[in-house]
Amino acid sequence: MKAAVLEQGRLHLREVPVPEPGPGEVLVRVEACGICHTDLHYLDHGVPTFKSPVILGHEVSGRIAQLGPGVSGPWREGHRVLLPAVFTCGACRTCRSGRENICEQMKMLGNHVDGAYAEYVVAPTKDCFTLPAEIPLAEACLIGDAMSTPYHAVKHRAQVRLGETVAIFGCGGVGMNAVQFAALAGGYVIAVDIDEGKLQRSREFGARETLNPRAVERVDKELKKRTGGGVDVALEVIGKPETIRAAYDSLRPGGRLCVVGYSAEPVPLAASKLMFYELAVVGSLGCRPSDYPELIELVRTGRAQLLPLVTGRYPLENIFAGFDALRRGEGLRGIVLPQAA
Repeated sequence: MKAAVLEQGRLHLREVPVPEPGPGEVLVRVEACGICHTDLHYLDHGVPTFKSPVILGHEVSGRIAQLGPGVSGPWREGHRVLLPAVFTCGACRTCRSGRENICEQMKMLGNHVDGAYAEYVVAPTKDCFTLPAEIPLAEACLIGDAMSTPYHAVKHRAQVRLGETVAIFGCGGVGMNAVQFAALAGGYVIAVDIDEGKLQRSREFGARETLNPRAVERVDKELKKRTGGGVDVALEVIGKPETIRAAYDSLRPGGRLCVVGYSAEPVPLAASKLMFYELAVVGSLGCRPSDYPELIELVRTGRAQLLPLVTGRYPLENIFAGFDALRRGEGLRGIVLPQAA
């Protein structure tokens, strides 16, 4: 089969053997795999993967092509499935406490195990989710990470409540979904980005106001001016020290900062402000398995938008163009279609 393999920091298109599903696993014929900024950390920023060489790709939708030994129940060949970005063990302390998204033995597709920039991928049946017929199969891949990560961040970590003012820093694929889920939760959303096109689109996903940092002297002062003292919640979905600090400085007393973007750099924040104003700073990683069914239902019923998120489609042979578009900050989310000619 064809696959995009990361080896020694470079991506190569290769012919590799089709994997064999083991006990409790299925072989999935990949319909689509989302192009995620996480992969740029491996390609451009020197972040190592646990497995090397490794097939990249962790936002997956497809159909079951083969059942592994002992697999039965609802699973059958041709079954439409969504795969989460991370497989969990279900047995460690964090899994048993309901926080499987930070599983101590997690296995991430395209990192710990081979991913889905390929024609086929293997997955445990316990981590597969059925996709209803109403959801287009290819576009559904974005539910696996681009939608689920901000869903978890908004609902469980930032805990956005009805009537709160919420600033979303970064309106890319993940950030735009943070906008729509914060709006669905009843928040008054202010979208913050340097791309006017993305700011305009954010209104289509529920933003009530927009703010371009290049148009003001200081983002935090502008947000405090607009909101009468600061936002209740800020979500940073970029992963840069300067935007994390700006989001922190935008909070009103008692406010909450949720960091979704990844940064390997240290970020100094004023501890005196943290204490005196009783601010809260939390991180957010991925999504709990228990949240996928309700997220899928939000998409199925049209309460959460899916199709407008897809702004680029690439056959596997053209995956490099998809990454170049991501580097340039174009669009919201591209998807790779391994079965496309």
